[in-house]
Amino acid sequence: MLDLLLKNATLPDGRTSMSIAVRAGKIVEVAAGLDAPAQQVVDAQGLLLSPPFVDAHFHMDATLSYGLPRVNQSGTLLEGIALWGELKPLLTQEALIERALTYCDWAVAKGLLAIRSHVDICDPRLLAVEALLEVKRRVAPYLDLQLVAFPQDGLLRGPQGPEQHLSNLKRALDMGVDVIGGIPHFERTMADGALSVKLLCELAAERGLMVDMHCDESDDPLSRHVETLAFETRRLGLHGRVTGSHLTSMHSMDNYYVSKLLPLMAEAQLRVVANPLINITLQGRHDTYPKRRGLTRVPELLAAGINVAFGHDCVMDPWYSLGSGDMLEVAHMGLHVAQMTSQAAMHQCFDAVTVNAARILNLQDYGLEVGCNADFCLLQARNPVEAIRLRATRLKVYRRGQLVAETPLATSQLLLSGRPTQTSLMLPADQPHFTDSYLPA
Repeated sequence: MLDLLLKNATLPDGRTSMSIAVRAGKIVEVAAGLDAPAQQVVDAQGLLLSPPFVDAHFHMDATLSYGLPRVNQSGTLLEGIALWGELKPLLTQEALIERALTYCDWAVAKGLLAIRSHVDICDPRLLAVEALLEVKRRVAPYLDLQLVAFPQDGLLRGPQGPEQHLSNLKRALDMGVDVIGGIPHFERTMADGALSVKLLCELAAERGLMVDMHCDESDDPLSRHVETLAFETRRLGLHGRVTGSHLTSMHSMDNYYVSKLLPLMAEAQLRVVANPLINITLQGRHDTYPKRRGLTRVPELLAAGINVAFGHDCVMDPWYSLGSGDMLEVAHMGLHVAQMTSQAAMHQCFDAVTVNAARILNLQDYGLEVGCNADFCLLQARNPVEAIRLRATRLKVYRRGQLVAETPLATSQLLLSGRPTQTSLMLPADQPHFTDSYLPA
């Protein structure tokens, strides 16, 4: 007997009336109209079943610290960096753990079951590293948390010399942090930035680890550390293990240089994470008008065959006062800022917070195929575009075939003469774009 049979679902690739059979936490069959004995049977009533959402770029050590020790009045990147510097000496392990666990609760409620979080290693106490390793242990039954050793103040800018932060980073890796991070554009000089990329990639090659660098998060078109990242990736044979996050300077680069850069990145099999909510907020601050969006060249990167994901980056922290852990909100912003409104591009935005992000984390057994983990979300939408449009309610969230969160159907009651009594903001099921008054029984 099956543990769970979820029937009559629509899948992101457009297949309808599909059934997902689950036994021992794994998907054992995917077929149209499947009927078999099961301990629990759920009728999806034609709604969208998605693999869980994945956040490929986040800062959990800072999350939910909004207002500590004060509010970012200007909303700028530089004030956020200054605020984080003020907050770090006041951090306690207990508070870090509690805030992170609370955020993980929010994530599960939103169907977000895998997160890559950068953790600042510049504090010699490695307080945040210890805290997030403990959080990783506690949330493991219901959420995959991958940690990046991130020298937020710059790898080579330690007050006690250029070896200080590198030593801290190695200690963090020895404690169990998964991925090597960096921030070359924040080093003192372009040369130091290039050197930091070289040192960190060599360390990754030595230890057999993945790399994820904050790279060129700037409006400066001459911030070109991603070129060095691609070179070092090829030199050291790190193909498919290296991610460049942000890459916002690419938005300001001239087209000729980008025409050279994209093939280099593709050759190195670099992965890319864009952060639409944060980069549209923090970049372009020196512009009056015309004002740059700041987001990297997402459509062009995808067209070059480069895997691109969207990250949330921040939620209620020194840099960003908003956010709720909703990756559909991230996809919604990315769709607009990158002008990805073709039918194919809108589906790519959904992929950017699901399958593409899962590839960046190198998640095993992720997806809606036989042999994959039985992790999925039932959404109050009928296709990925509608899910993005509505930031669809996560009706049910499953982890290894077990229900871990559910939310009631989102409906509004109407008190209008001659009109329906309720609406779900969905278009009719028999229309190409899909129900204003449709509600599943």
